[in-house]
Amino acid sequence: MMRKIFRFLFKLCLWFVAISVLSVLLFRFVPVPCTPLMVIRAFEQKANGNEMHSSHDWVSIDEISVNMQKAVIASEDDTFLNHNGFNFEAMQKAYESNKKGKKLKGGSTISQQTAKNVFLWQGRSYFRKGLEAYFTMLIELLWSKERIMEVYLNSIEMGDGVYGVQAAAQHWYGKDAKNLTAYEAAGIAAILPNPLKYRATNSSAYINRRKAKIVRLMRYVQLDYNANEKKK
Repeated sequence: MMRKIFRFLFKLCLWFVAISVLSVLLFRFVPVPCTPLMVIRAFEQKANGNEMHSSHDWVSIDEISVNMQKAVIASEDDTFLNHNGFNFEAMQKAYESNKKGKKLKGGSTISQQTAKNVFLWQGRSYFRKGLEAYFTMLIELLWSKERIMEVYLNSIEMGDGVYGVQAAAQHWYGKDAKNLTAYEAAGIAAILPNPLKYRATNSSAYINRRKAKIVRLMRYVQLDYNANEKKK
């Protein structure tokens, strides 16, 4: 009986590895049509008695303003172009902050957030975090930094029923993603910690302060997607 159980679990692991690797390879070239969060949010809207709505328009990295790319690096992951998926210093700081009972902080990189949004569900369990680490390593191995940024900016939640930068640019500013100014890009980046609570336009004083800070930090971002590949 134990041998059968072990054999079943072994085959299950092999299938999981094969399917996950093939999925990551597929999305290296193919736009991500939908994410688990999009589906979850749709059911939440239905459960709350609201009409299900979602806006998601995939655009290539060439159709996304450099300002937007710099804004998320400045606000979310300033070591994105140099790390291999994880920022252990940020993770340690987040752990220490959370241990002291302060407001819960995360240390997730753009790569980790991409892995979570595309392949997994929301949550804080150790099991899900383990899968997040696994998929993060896969995308860092099989995708370029530019592709990770492209998928990230096309997949993350940027408002109520708004996913991806093209939909966000249309929703918040009535323009295409390629035409976002530095301040507009900073406005979208500023709300990413909680896009259902905050607004990119007509923002609170807190978000306006975040916008100004992000714009300042964007000046120091050198957008070189080959930086990490050169080190490998």
